[in-house]
Amino acid sequence: MKIVVLGGLGYQGKAAVIDLLRSPEVTAVVCADARLDGLESFAALEGCAKLRPVPVDAADGAALQALLAQGADAAIDLLPIRFMPAAFEAAIAARVPLVSTNYAHGLSHLDAPARRQGVTIMPECGLDPGIDLVIIGNAVPRFDRLTRLDSYCGGIPEKAACDNPLNYKISWNWEMVLTSQMRPARFVRDGVALDVPAAEQHETGMNHTIDFPGLGRLEAIPNGDAVAYVARLGLSGSVRQAGRYSLRWPGWRDFWRVMKRLGFLDETPVPGLPGGVSPKQFLVRHLEPRLQYGPREKDLTPMVNVLEGEKDGRPLRITTRLLIARDPASGLLGMSLGVGWTASIVAQMIARGEIAAPGILSPLKDIPGARFMAELERRGIRVEEECAWLG
Repeated sequence: MKIVVLGGLGYQGKAAVIDLLRSPEVTAVVCADARLDGLESFAALEGCAKLRPVPVDAADGAALQALLAQGADAAIDLLPIRFMPAAFEAAIAARVPLVSTNYAHGLSHLDAPARRQGVTIMPECGLDPGIDLVIIGNAVPRFDRLTRLDSYCGGIPEKAACDNPLNYKISWNWEMVLTSQMRPARFVRDGVALDVPAAEQHETGMNHTIDFPGLGRLEAIPNGDAVAYVARLGLSGSVRQAGRYSLRWPGWRDFWRVMKRLGFLDETPVPGLPGGVSPKQFLVRHLEPRLQYGPREKDLTPMVNVLEGEKDGRPLRITTRLLIARDPASGLLGMSLGVGWTASIVAQMIARGEIAAPGILSPLKDIPGARFMAELERRGIRVEEECAWLG
């Protein structure tokens, strides 16, 4: 099979490319990016002879379509999110299945064209969203009635690498990390959908802490739209509590609460400063070089999903956990592995025909859970599960 990786030289792109090179079933891996700096990092890897580097301008929809139309069995979109519509449209026009790791808000209008063309499009297929959605979709049918659905995930440094006041280092796009600090959230409490405005993200009582085995207490910051996922599962009438949270070491909430109040995440240029620089732009440039991982430092990516409900008239709780750490052999961060490997696994499943439905699909319902979990475990990512009767 031939797989195209759009954005193949980014953090997650490299992880996807390496995983595809290691796969015996993959005969060609097209690594497409605006610039091809860093290709030398693949030179000594297993399967490197299968690599086909191609420069591409993601803003050129015709160029994307032409690239995908050259015999690709599937493609992976790991481009910056602003190019996501162009990638979807190019895949549909070229009739090539596409996996994307981004949220697909605002692209539902492309479902009908994808169905007409017989093209499978699988967005939200990375770590979070991605692995969490497959886990949840696999667990929900085990309940007769679901009442709670809480999901937690985040990227943090190992304790030995916590050498700055934030206790944080960058494992994905720093500008997007800052953007996520201004993302509104939606929850379900007592069966009612609640909106948490971006300005109140670090103020609300929805902030809390959880215990993660081996790590201790982590802060849970509200982030994401849990209401939408409850609706997709058809559970709006039964779920009483649902939320999506980012995990951080303690102190993150208090820091960003103050920074937000002082306007440091504003995107309006500061009057009187040359160049029209906004506070957020300053933070991107100023902090990015100061929050990088050293070559021997590890990042950690913990994930927890908690589901509660009833089975056979008894209250049941299912809790799943996983922890991904940096791979010392390749140097790839755990966050990159969780995103890139997931996209690679699903792209290969689609290319084999294991997922064949046309249209815009969802990991909640359209990825075979047992098969996917087996592929994760084969790569060293093990999902642990606790199942407890509550009464």
